[in-house]
Amino acid sequence: MNTTPSSPLHSISTTASDLPRSDQDQPQVDATRRIRAAGERALVLGGGGSAGNAWLIGVIAGLFDAGLDATEADLIIGTSAGSTAAAQITSATPTELLGAILSAAPQPRTAPVGSDGGRVRIGPAASHMERTSRIIAAADDAADMRRRMGAAALEMDAASDGSGQTRWRDTVAARLPSQHWPEQTMLITAVNAYTGEPVVFDRHSGVDLVDAVAASCASGFAYSIGGSRYIDGGYRSNAENADLAAGYARVLVLSPFGGRSRTPVDWGMHLATQVNELRARGSRVETIFPDSNSEHMFGANAMDLSLRPPAARAGYEQGRALAEQLTGFWR
Repeated sequence: MNTTPSSPLHSISTTASDLPRSDQDQPQVDATRRIRAAGERALVLGGGGSAGNAWLIGVIAGLFDAGLDATEADLIIGTSAGSTAAAQITSATPTELLGAILSAAPQPRTAPVGSDGGRVRIGPAASHMERTSRIIAAADDAADMRRRMGAAALEMDAASDGSGQTRWRDTVAARLPSQHWPEQTMLITAVNAYTGEPVVFDRHSGVDLVDAVAASCASGFAYSIGGSRYIDGGYRSNAENADLAAGYARVLVLSPFGGRSRTPVDWGMHLATQVNELRARGSRVETIFPDSNSEHMFGANAMDLSLRPPAARAGYEQGRALAEQLTGFWR
């Protein structure tokens, strides 16, 4: 199997990290202590915006059509756009989800969404990327970065009329075939905007699935659940949060961003670091990254709705091409 850095399929192994907890968090909400210590197969779905979500669905559909059903994983971890994909694949078949993306009406190029749910009149994600890059550069470590990201999101929310929350929830709800948590173990990541503490939602958290996904995808604003507010799960550890699969024998990671991270390596948030730690603990890990022909769709263009069909097709072709190599690993 080709596992060179240029290959879309990379063989990597896993790590686990202790999660900080906040005394201010409601103890039933955070699922960290309920995660099984060991299991057979874990599927990790990383963030990557609208295009990334479509690519994830495409890869899973390609694998599925070639005879490998990744949706049968014992554990599914979803972060940001990956949280939407996780909720989707546990309530509809990959083939149905892919068909819906490819048959949707053509979309114009879109600007990023502001804290009030409206379109921001700037270049594609430029303002958000610049703002968050400044926060990362000013932070002392990952915990400080999460606190600063939360504070910035809360500050932006204070300047809005609050109607964006309802619109965002309606948008997320419309994307999910079912609004009920599956019986299958599924973890959705987020970060407490008030404290900067990582949070992991599951079906026992007392949080609606729509709210958990909306919180995990809340990039640039803070999503309210009960008395707390949450920001994008990609700030928890990285866009994949593969460390949550520690103890699972086989871990398949789908990363629209190709394992890239904007944080310093010594913060330990890079996917490669987590994969090495997982492997050190005995896990077998495989990762799938977008190939060189499609990687331009993930990054500054990730929120462009017009890229969803080509991203899904690119993912589908990758899934079909890699299924045979992955079958022995997964089964």
